[in-house]
Amino acid sequence: MVLAAGLLQIPVIKKAREMGYYVIAVDDDSNAPGMALADKAIVPGGLMNEEKLVAIAKEEYIDGVIHPCSEVAMNVMGRINDELHLSGISKELAIRATNKNLMREAFEQYGAPSPKSKCFSNVEVAWGAFCIEFAGDAILKPSRNSGSRGIAKINGNIDEAEFAKLFERAKEESRDKSVMLEQFIDGPEFSVEIIVWNKQVNVLQVTDKKTTEAPYFVELGHNQPSLFPGHIVEAVKRAAIMGVRALEVNNCACHAEIKVQDDQAYIMEIGARLGGDFISTELTHLSTGIDMVGAAVDVALGVEPNLTPVAEPQGVAIRYFTPEPGKVIAIENAELLNRSDVYDAEIYVGPGDEVKEVKSSLDRSGHVIVTAATAKLAVETAEGLIDSVMIIME
Repeated sequence: MVLAAGLLQIPVIKKAREMGYYVIAVDDDSNAPGMALADKAIVPGGLMNEEKLVAIAKEEYIDGVIHPCSEVAMNVMGRINDELHLSGISKELAIRATNKNLMREAFEQYGAPSPKSKCFSNVEVAWGAFCIEFAGDAILKPSRNSGSRGIAKINGNIDEAEFAKLFERAKEESRDKSVMLEQFIDGPEFSVEIIVWNKQVNVLQVTDKKTTEAPYFVELGHNQPSLFPGHIVEAVKRAAIMGVRALEVNNCACHAEIKVQDDQAYIMEIGARLGGDFISTELTHLSTGIDMVGAAVDVALGVEPNLTPVAEPQGVAIRYFTPEPGKVIAIENAELLNRSDVYDAEIYVGPGDEVKEVKSSLDRSGHVIVTAATAKLAVETAEGLIDSVMIIME
């Protein structure tokens, strides 16, 4: 059973069927694009309704459940695993891996490196803590959400009114209506793509991440393998492994987000799932030759995954289109995306569409994925295409 059937879940649905498994896609939107690709599609009338989903899982006699590239229904997935005694994480661990405050507590108890942070539901209490306990810049972000939604950087001399505005914005985006106030780590950002099987943490790849500047830090692109020096990459891997062990998750994919400041790695967060933005579903198999999606499907079913390369590794990069806000009047030079080194490309907007300021991943206007002999060349080509394919605004 695949929970959700949007664009990000399509590679998982396709791969599971290619592997010979019978796939049930579950989504509240009957028109979700992955629904037509599954063997069976179910509209439950509430993807986060545990009782309904557990009942469906029992009725269908499923052998495994996966919720890829999203955190919305992780608790439901964990409950199904508990009730049906399936492989994968429990509801307790799903909660720990989606609640940033519980995650920080687990990191601290284990000794895994992460920024100083506190969790608040009241803006006045948060403001008082910021003034007394935090020196310099900090980050406000939802306790439960993903996709860069609601995140903002605040500087040390911010006034109370602006702090309150950003706090309430983060709170509105948080599924549990609480907000994390964290030490700001100034440095490059990475993700680490991991498969955990029988308590063995297998690092498949380290991803370099490109984001917008403050205050929103929306991801604009990624490349694999990392172009940073070996000692930085190894520090990132060590931190990710410690973080996964701190969370005690097992038999699942993991997507760890790490930043490095002064050669010290800090864990931002770890999702016990495949990462979004095509990182886990496309970039990782292109850059390593390892079928990460197939491995994630197998571990959800209690099957030992194949983590050996089955294809030649390549350099790979994704970049996102982010035109200035306004109304789209034309798209020019789109034919440039029809070249052999473009693995995938899509422009999400067309003439007449309104483009917003990029405040979250939902505000991006398209993407291009490029493969090349090296990651450096893939990045250069992808960025050249982003500059050449023009989304013309009114």
